[in-house]
Amino acid sequence: MNKWKIFLADDHGILREGVKMILSASNHCEVVGEADDGKAALDQIEKIVPDIAILDISMPSMTGIEVARHLKKSQPSIKIIMLSRHDNEEYVKQLLKFNINGFVLKEEAGDDLLKCIESVMNGKTYLSPRIESQLSGDSSSSKDSPFISLTNREREILKLIAEGKSSEEIAKILNISSRTVKVHRANMMKKLNVHKVADMVKYAIKAGMVET
Repeated sequence: MNKWKIFLADDHGILREGVKMILSASNHCEVVGEADDGKAALDQIEKIVPDIAILDISMPSMTGIEVARHLKKSQPSIKIIMLSRHDNEEYVKQLLKFNINGFVLKEEAGDDLLKCIESVMNGKTYLSPRIESQLSGDSSSSKDSPFISLTNREREILKLIAEGKSSEEIAKILNISSRTVKVHRANMMKKLNVHKVADMVKYAIKAGMVET
């Protein structure tokens, strides 16, 4: 059978090498490209069109979530597997809304990644056992989550705030006015029921928006 073509995107070179070692143990996988930031990953993936894109959630220039969102529109045939150190349920729920195909915790990648690849190539959605256990034991509705109520733009701004960017810096990065940034920030504070920027940063870290 032909090998599954896999693209790997992670800003940690040592982790990429480790993942490639895991994939080399399978006769069904071939790494056809790699990148250490989100923008470069998106550009290469759209040119190569692999069978699977394995994406780290937190990367420079574009997050794995942003890359996944773009790919699901431009290249819906590509299976997407997300890698993360965080087992945050709200993040996983958000990603499942984007129809990602798999979510693997980095610490469990050695055991789970090949299983995940096989599952998604057989048309199934795969979650690391710990994530699946948490979600199956969660009887509450994600609709009530403050994080889920944030718009995509608000999430982008929240992440940049948590990375220490000022309103002026965020405005330049997103090509919007600083006044618009401040309006979004005020709306987020209301939705998250926080009153200080420091509290917003704490929320972003707790939600796994920033790798620590």
